[in-house]
Amino acid sequence: MNTPYRCPSCRTNRSRFNIIEQVPHSVKKHPQTGQILEEYTSETLSPFHTPYKGPLYKVQCAICGLIQDEQPFIQFGQNQL
Repeated sequence: MNTPYRCPSCRTNRSRFNIIEQVPHSVKKHPQTGQILEEYTSETLSPFHTPYKGPLYKVQCAICGLIQDEQPFIQFGQNQL
């Protein structure tokens, strides 16, 4: 997170961003009602429940609203126009 960012969409923003922490909640829901039947922790996942393997952070450009993984913002931040 201590690397320069630049928005890959609007291409001008280098300073205003929202960093979104992704906190997964593993649950089992009733298929008809949508009610949560069971909540899991990383230690109690059932064998049929794949743990979340996505990014810990997403970044949103606070100018144009684009939301993506952090890597494209870093790559554009390292490139000069």
